[in-house]
Amino acid sequence: MKLHQLRYIHEVVRQNLSISTAADILHTSQSGVSKQIQLLEEELKLQIFRRSGKRLVGVTEPGTIILGLAEQVLREVTNIKRVGEDFTQQDCGTLTVAATHTQARYLLPTAVKTFMQQYPSVKLNIHQGNPTQVADQVVSGEADIGIATETISSYDKLLCLPCYQWNRCVIARHGHPLLTDVPLTLEKITRYPLITYDFAFTGGSVVSKVFSEAGLAPNVVLTAIDADVIKTYVSLGLGIGLLATMAYDPERDSHLSILDASHLFPASTTYIGVRRDAYLREYMLAFMQLLAPQLQRNTLKAAFKLKGE
Repeated sequence: MKLHQLRYIHEVVRQNLSISTAADILHTSQSGVSKQIQLLEEELKLQIFRRSGKRLVGVTEPGTIILGLAEQVLREVTNIKRVGEDFTQQDCGTLTVAATHTQARYLLPTAVKTFMQQYPSVKLNIHQGNPTQVADQVVSGEADIGIATETISSYDKLLCLPCYQWNRCVIARHGHPLLTDVPLTLEKITRYPLITYDFAFTGGSVVSKVFSEAGLAPNVVLTAIDADVIKTYVSLGLGIGLLATMAYDPERDSHLSILDASHLFPASTTYIGVRRDAYLREYMLAFMQLLAPQLQRNTLKAAFKLKGE
């Protein structure tokens, strides 16, 4: 059994059983991947994959167990490499951060600028997505750190620490009747077409729970994953917007009016999440501390079970 064979079967599963796609990502040939899978199955005296002719169509029962163990082995190999790099190339490497669009646009910029100044030899990648996509990327190993609200903290494989709390606001074009109909209530929001985040009414979110518990159903006419897109369509007069207060800039968004909605919704917490079994390099801890200065380095090390300095 060889390490590259485990990488091959792991990647084939990640690519929805497409050997050709896995081969491209692994920078090898399709025949080479197929041959190594065959050799591994012959050594184990069982089939890892179910086949229809030459095509892979599923994973066998023992194959599921083997793939789970292979993922653990590959992750520990990555951790071993990170330990070596931490002691030989402390300020070099790659950091991939997955974040929601709002976090990437309004929370990350200051931290990213400082981080790049402190660690110019670290390549920083930022992936954007909704909370579920962010969490899935960290779980799969595509991202080292995830930054999102609510959903990410429910994943068993992730260890999450609170970054900061935030709440929501309602935005509308100047002169909109809702702006003078104070105080703002949930019932008043339901009177108008609503534009908000695409995840605001899925997955048991805070927003959906509040409206549901009040027995109200808002008239959601358009959703987006990007706060700037929400503001664009509110500017066109297609409805009022419900978004994170941090996403409203008094100068840049001066063409829109804002109403505080923090009295209607409980505060939400943005979390920093990493895999529980990941070894975090020093510059990864430094990035997290830039995002959440209240988290001391010793606190981070203790939380992620790292050796003290």
